[in-house]
Formats: sequence, C-alpha cells, structure tokens
Amino acid sequence: VQLVESGGGLVQPGGSLRLSCAASGFTFSRFSMSWVRQAPGKGLEWVSSIYSDGSNTYYVDSVKGRFTISRDNGKKMLYLQMNNLESEDTAVYYCAKGFSRGRITWPIGGFSWPRGQGTQVSVSS
Repeated sequence: VQLVESGGGLVQPGGSLRLSCAASGFTFSRFSMSWVRQAPGKGLEWVSSIYSDGSNTYYVDSVKGRFTISRDNGKKMLYLQMNNLESEDTAVYYCAKGFSRGRITWPIGGFSWPRGQGTQVSVSS
C-alpha cells in the first residue's frame, strides 16, 4: 500500500484547500478510504470516510457542511475539499486505508491503518 498526499498549505481562516491522495499498490476501487488528522501534540482524529464506490460519505461533526470527501477510482485518487477553514483545523492530514461511520480518536502511536506521509494544513491569520 502506498498513499501520497498533497495540497496542504497555509491559509487564512475562512479560506479553502483541496487535499489529494494518490493510491497505489492495492486495488483502490475495492476499498473504502478515509482522511484522518493529527493536531500538534495530540493523537489522530478520524475526519471522513467514503465507500469504495463513492456512494456514501461520513464526517466528524466538527467538519460537517465544510469538508467534502470524494474519489476518482479510475485515477486512484482520493480528495478532501475543505472550505471555511478554522484555526482548529490546523493539523497534519493523512489519507488512510480504513473506514469509520463515526468519530474515532487514537492515542499517539496507536494508529494502525495504512496511511501516507501526511500533508500539513495550517490555518492562521
């Protein structure tokens, strides 16, 4: 499994970013996928998941209405459109091969899903 995230950066509150994740080494179209994030000094937090065919999506309450997860199975790509960003969204965002329908947090060192190297999202004025 190889997952490579991109698209992070520094943005002002209220701004937008689109994260991308290129997947390889497994049959991407057969697996549900997720985005998770890690804020400074904290464990990982599940953000969003999407079914293998894109038919269902799930979000942590704090990002509902602001973030949109999507995928392109033909291109083996996973995306996270983030709008109206808040300072609390500052974190390293990871693309992960795993699925949840609801909120999960993991302690530092306790995350076991396959994931990429992450992309930094910083929200600050």
